Amino acid sequence: MKKIVVVGSINMDLVTTVAAFPRPGETIHSLDVGYHPGGKGANQAVAAARSGASVQMVGAVGTDSFGQTLIDNLAASGVDTAGILRKEGHSGLAVITVNESGENQIVLAGGSNKAFRFEEIENRIAWDEAFAILLQNEIDLAATEAVMREAKRRGVPVWFNPAPAFKPEREMLGLIHTCILNETEIETITGAKVSGAEDAVRAAGLLLDAGVTQAVVTLGDKGCVRVGRDGGPVHVPAFRVRAVDTTAAGDTFIGAMAAAACEGKPVAEALRFAAAASALTVTRHGAQSSIPVREEVERLLSGA
Repeated sequence: MKKIVVVGSINMDLVTTVAAFPRPGETIHSLDVGYHPGGKGANQAVAAARSGASVQMVGAVGTDSFGQTLIDNLAASGVDTAGILRKEGHSGLAVITVNESGENQIVLAGGSNKAFRFEEIENRIAWDEAFAILLQNEIDLAATEAVMREAKRRGVPVWFNPAPAFKPEREMLGLIHTCILNETEIETITGAKVSGAEDAVRAAGLLLDAGVTQAVVTLGDKGCVRVGRDGGPVHVPAFRVRAVDTTAAGDTFIGAMAAAACEGKPVAEALRFAAAASALTVTRHGAQSSIPVREEVERLLSGA
């Protein structure tokens, strides 16, 4: 059975809820505090595993008290954690403050996510078993590029989520098989304004011109669009749900789509599966705690 191999970030999210953000120099009381395992890489790994795929997580946590908790949480979702390093220092942290209007302020502390190099993980990656390597932009960029080059050399498809948004060099785009991104991210890369499916198709075409094999643009309540070298565009509408928290929605989409593709589902079917998984995620609070299992996704797809 082929594996989804995720090389990426593993974070602990420290979330405080406040009535209003403090002014500079002001001390206020929090209304609530939560500790939630997160990180885009870990989120995608959990989503793929809960969707039924065999998943390996490769990355790093620190020697702080969060490190083992983060590893144990991934393992509890069925993710193979043997490829995770322990690096001296703190684990990746996202310090998040949310006000009563739902606005947030986030400070990322890369920690162990930025501390490891390709040479430390190269032999931990299950290259020969990999259906695809999933990458994001929350670890050291040089490590990401080195994984891409080695995957290309070995003939392993790279699925890349350029988040946080940045503009990769054209050479890097040529190493990507599947690029999955939202409107903001594709605008950052291509400079093309995206406000709907037609715009997304045109912008995705620019990624294909730069060397990407297929591009998937997620459009929130407008669904998603896929453009590839093997045929015309595919548009899948969004499921109508009551959203309460969009955290990890994009990561869930990516992990679920990868899992569906790994088991051989056609493109349109894999996109629909991913859209359903993402829809369920936004009906719940939290990051990994909001990601559904396969049975829940299948019930939504069947209309049960």
